[in-house]
Amino acid sequence: MFDFATAWLLQHKVLLPAASTLTRIIGEIRERANRRLWRKLASLPDSWQTAQLAGLLEIPEGQRMSVMEQLRKGPVTVSGPSFTEALERYTRLRNLEFSRLNFSGLPAIQLRNLARYAGMASARYIARMPEARRLAVLTAFVKAQEIAALDEAVDVLDMLILDIAREAKKTGQKKRLRTLKDLDRAALLLARACALLLDENTDESALRKTIFKSVPVARIAESVDKVNELARPHNTNFQDEMVEQYGRVKRFLPALLRDLHFCAAPDGEHTLAAVHYLTELNGSKKRILDDAPEHIITGPWKRLVYDTDGRIQRAGYSLCLLERLQDALRRRDIWLENSDRWGDPRRKLLQGREWQAQRVAVCRALGHPT
Repeated sequence: MFDFATAWLLQHKVLLPAASTLTRIIGEIRERANRRLWRKLASLPDSWQTAQLAGLLEIPEGQRMSVMEQLRKGPVTVSGPSFTEALERYTRLRNLEFSRLNFSGLPAIQLRNLARYAGMASARYIARMPEARRLAVLTAFVKAQEIAALDEAVDVLDMLILDIAREAKKTGQKKRLRTLKDLDRAALLLARACALLLDENTDESALRKTIFKSVPVARIAESVDKVNELARPHNTNFQDEMVEQYGRVKRFLPALLRDLHFCAAPDGEHTLAAVHYLTELNGSKKRILDDAPEHIITGPWKRLVYDTDGRIQRAGYSLCLLERLQDALRRRDIWLENSDRWGDPRRKLLQGREWQAQRVAVCRALGHPT
């Protein structure tokens, strides 16, 4: 602001005010603008929310940190308990219901600056502020922290699913190495039998007798069973080992389904339907699922989700859904309201008059017809 004012004064050949006076005037203008912003922010929360904001500065009995300082601490590890704690932090902030307040018309940069200041200042210092400024700082803090808490919780979820897949791959590779000798032995024995089958000098009428004379039928049957047991389909990605980690998943899956409210683009509707189906079963101990959405079950997951009777098993279905959910979140086919990093990217696009004003320039830059 000082540079713009100085440039205007020089352009119009105005001598006064001098630099010191101009600095003081700009400082007064900024102070008035800040006070106006504080008053607007302080007027947004109702009486119940104002009381909740006051409670953020209090130190609960038996603890050493205020509630506000507790809410500042984000997740630092990738684990099921860490994800559950991150969800609890987000839920505490969401229950304050600040996301329903109307912040339109307020400068976003100033709100971020206030929230950043609240994240660094001590609770005692904030408690000594004038009422309007204190309410404004706490309101900006809760609004920004709710979005950050949601983003951090979903970040942990994304890394947790990656960790589950990584552990499954590691377990599968170790298991593969342990069984490789048995697989080689069975494959070599079957290769001997097939070599006799392909030998043109072998009498076709006595083919079976010739093969069984060289390789006993019991050993052939044993080798076939061993190959079927140990060999993996070409499109498998260690899903068997992922299903084995269902005990780890079911510790945080109920909180995920209960506390995160997903939305979907058209390509994510099948995944969202599966999420809603499992959400309705929260608390149930059913192992076989009836009428579950089956569009998400594809490829190698089919043999792990369906049992021998064609029924859907909950463990396999839950792991299949987690994998599909991660893919959909990364493609933004599934997104969350009130999230910055995991929200709907379409809401960040120019709309209405703003888009019409920029449409020609954008289309030309992308090489599209205008």
